[in-house]
Amino acid sequence: MKKEYIYHRFERFWHWMQALLIIFLGVTGFEIHGAFTFFGYENAVQYHEIAAWSFIILIAFAIFWHFTKGEWRQYLPTWKNMRSQADYYIFGIFRNAPHPTKKTVLSKLNPLQKLVYAGLKALIIPTMVVTGLIYMFYRYPQRNEVLGLNISGLQNVAVLHTIGAFLLVTFFIAHLYLITTGQTVTSNLKAMITGYEEVPEKDEKEIQKVEVGTPQIGEVAK
Repeated sequence: MKKEYIYHRFERFWHWMQALLIIFLGVTGFEIHGAFTFFGYENAVQYHEIAAWSFIILIAFAIFWHFTKGEWRQYLPTWKNMRSQADYYIFGIFRNAPHPTKKTVLSKLNPLQKLVYAGLKALIIPTMVVTGLIYMFYRYPQRNEVLGLNISGLQNVAVLHTIGAFLLVTFFIAHLYLITTGQTVTSNLKAMITGYEEVPEKDEKEIQKVEVGTPQIGEVAK
């Protein structure tokens, strides 16, 4: 095994800020829905809006970083090794079987992660942002309805926003579990803090031979 610089500074900053903002948005959002009382309704609404704008700004910077550094390629779904990866999570991990895919700076996500993250970034989060903005700006400037989108009420918008919130909660819980499926229980967590992760040295050399002449995404992003 050898240590490889997998996660770069902005990537780690974006990951942790996104996690904190999503948790805070979830807490304030469910309080607005009346699930519990913590900040108080008016404060929860105000804090939720501030966190929402912070999240949108973070998304804008993340999109810029992903496209300028080429990291968007990490999320392209693939069916290769999909079945073996699913078998590993369902059965293999409990038999101490070897991980079917190896993490490298060029491929940080396994096939299942690619599929889930692609859906998260291309469907769930955009839905949350759009429905949230409609909710905030509803009745402005028409003060009656969002004419351009043919929206005369907030019921459907609120339902979509709430469904997206529950999907994010589901993802968050699954993410906490998957953190523990690395080489050790804490290795994935440490990697997202330090940026370094232990990878098989032999496999990494083989990948470098295959990728000879190909620009290294990690090197560009450093």
